[in-house]
Amino acid sequence: MNAVDIVVAEDSRIQARMLEKVLVDAGHSVRLAEHGGKALELVRERRPDVIISDIEMPEMDGYSFCKAVKSDPELRTVPLILLSTLSDPVDIIRGLDAGADNYVTKPYDPGYLLARMGDLLATPIETDTAGEATLDVTLAGQTFQVKAGRQQVLNLLVSTFENAVTKNKELVVVNRDLSLARDELQRSNQELTALNERISRINKQMTRDLEAAARVQQSLLPDEEVTVPQVDLAWRYVPCQSLAGDFLNVFQLDAEHLGLYVVDVSGHGVPSSLMAVTVGRFLSPKVSDSSLLVRPDGNGGIKLATPSEVAFQLNGLFQADEFSGLYFTMLYGVLHVPSGRLRYVSAGHTPLAQVAADGTATLHEMSGFPVGFVPEVEFDEESLTLSPGDRIYLYSDGVPEAMNAEREQFGDEAMKAVLSQGRRDGLDGTVASLLSAVETWCVPNGPLDDVSILGLEWGGGN
Repeated sequence: MNAVDIVVAEDSRIQARMLEKVLVDAGHSVRLAEHGGKALELVRERRPDVIISDIEMPEMDGYSFCKAVKSDPELRTVPLILLSTLSDPVDIIRGLDAGADNYVTKPYDPGYLLARMGDLLATPIETDTAGEATLDVTLAGQTFQVKAGRQQVLNLLVSTFENAVTKNKELVVVNRDLSLARDELQRSNQELTALNERISRINKQMTRDLEAAARVQQSLLPDEEVTVPQVDLAWRYVPCQSLAGDFLNVFQLDAEHLGLYVVDVSGHGVPSSLMAVTVGRFLSPKVSDSSLLVRPDGNGGIKLATPSEVAFQLNGLFQADEFSGLYFTMLYGVLHVPSGRLRYVSAGHTPLAQVAADGTATLHEMSGFPVGFVPEVEFDEESLTLSPGDRIYLYSDGVPEAMNAEREQFGDEAMKAVLSQGRRDGLDGTVASLLSAVETWCVPNGPLDDVSILGLEWGGGN
């Protein structure tokens, strides 16, 4: 397949960067948009060869974006692939109703996605609409009027069938294993009873282990008694499950320097929490064989690693291929307390928020890959000098990407507004207000991701 121009509509920063890398590595050029409205501007600005769009996006979702493209005579022949974690039949019909040419279910294999692009480009979409007919399709109480060329219908249904075949193969394997297990269990009620007793013991042990793991995770959080002259600290940490992939900490590195970070491991549950605990072991402010933050200087003192050095070393230790595909984002900073100078690095993490004493809020964005995603990648380091009364906030993507019942994200602007208004309150009250605003936004389902917030206010030098 020759190099082509591709427009990608994806609201998740991380997934957009990962998809961009797959496409660029395959020799294609990519233009990114965070929602359908922005993507529509890009395709009208310059007609692409292929469009790949997520479905669940703020402002304009993938269905609306697809309909807008397919209703434009200049754009309707551009192949459009919908990506989604959704798998309900109604979702498929909505894709057909919108005029999509292909439907790929997340998570997807990059090679499969590239193959679907190649197939679509090899079979141009018909431009003659004379043969089109409008069909009324009723499913789950909803009626859709589907109008699309036969080639588009065939392309979409073939891709949907391929997804269904893949899932069906997985079910066949599972059913085969279940059948074998059933036959084995039927041979002996005594074995079944013994197995149930064993499962009960294992469940009790797992419960104890999970409780112990949760206690270990708590050890990755800041010491309640940490106090630093000229610095006020506040934080909130709310896992969406008993075990989390998020963790944060703040601590003194030496007499003049303060270290602080927020880490967000991909996924949820036991695998993510185990990686979080393992990563936390390397982010210790105490000199040890495992600490990446401090090391002996050879003269009886200690030497502090720079934030970029810490990120580089972590990336070498935690490649996703060696950890079942898990990776993590991180923002790590070192504050020189007497001067207010902050040096920090971002590994694919959410922006650093800074709020001045007058309430002006600024987001300091940095580009960079998550830890574990690309081997031997260098991480850029940034710095800023705080003024007396300045506040900074580190947070996980569970804050701006929190969704309400309509799947709308809380967003950066709402977060900045809460932080600006919080200048009337103490730092702890502001952090609490931000958490409350996120939880209120997510009513009635509550946050679906871990939420971590770490705030710091610098009172000035000596």
